[in-house]
Amino acid sequence: MITITVKKRKDQYIDFQSKGHAGYAEEGHDIVCAAVSALIITTVNSLETFTKECFQVSERDGFVSIHFSGTNTDEGKLLMNSLLLGLTEIEHSYNNRYLTVKVKEV
Repeated sequence: MITITVKKRKDQYIDFQSKGHAGYAEEGHDIVCAAVSALIITTVNSLETFTKECFQVSERDGFVSIHFSGTNTDEGKLLMNSLLLGLTEIEHSYNNRYLTVKVKEV
């Protein structure tokens, strides 16, 4: 299962973390993993290309972390809100069997 944990403080994104594999199908055929990966990669690339957001990314097999420094830009918040929307839609489509999204206020 993929576990997504998002930490926010008021209206600001602090940290995003994705851990694990969906387990929907074998590697290379897992559409849930592919969809989650595509959303996360596109968001990171969009944050880098279209915003002045200050953040650091760490990634390895089955793990991605985005840590934000300072105040989020309006564009950065919009991109992160869109990422969460896409991820929660996937979560609900598969009845939380392959993906869990948690948003924590810190």
